[in-house]
Amino acid sequence: MSRPAILIVDDEPGVVSSLLGILTDVGYEAAGAADGPECLARMKEREFAVVLLDVWLPEMDGIQVLERIRQESPLASVIMISGHASIETAVRATKLGAFDFVEKPLSLEKTLLVVKNALHQHQLELENRKLREQINQKYVMIGDSVPMQALRQQIRFAAPRTAAS
Repeated sequence: MSRPAILIVDDEPGVVSSLLGILTDVGYEAAGAADGPECLARMKEREFAVVLLDVWLPEMDGIQVLERIRQESPLASVIMISGHASIETAVRATKLGAFDFVEKPLSLEKTLLVVKNALHQHQLELENRKLREQINQKYVMIGDSVPMQALRQQIRFAAPRTAAS
């Protein structure tokens, strides 16, 4: 099984490089982006379980990026980070679906704990979705015995044909 992927979005290269180093040292796969458009482009290229997203970004602010992530990648857990945000911004981000809000300067222990919790939440959501899909299947044939294999073969043979009335 592949390691969970985390995307770090911040216009401060030092923050991105520090978080990349810390997260990869702990065993996560991590990538960085300097702004909102780069973040959204990277998320189209691959799936990220967690996004660490700065509120203050050039071109698009973090709230705008969060709104787009919710539309395009609803299962990604987004952790907002900022050194200048107000309580109103934190509340708005949470209402838009942010997993958590972490203030700069980032505490290593708190950041790792929030990332771990976000990854756990992401995994639970994936399992929940898979279970819902299984429940919503109307008919499922279970078993791999010789009679079940023969039945599946007969169904494959008969399925493309139409019955004459």
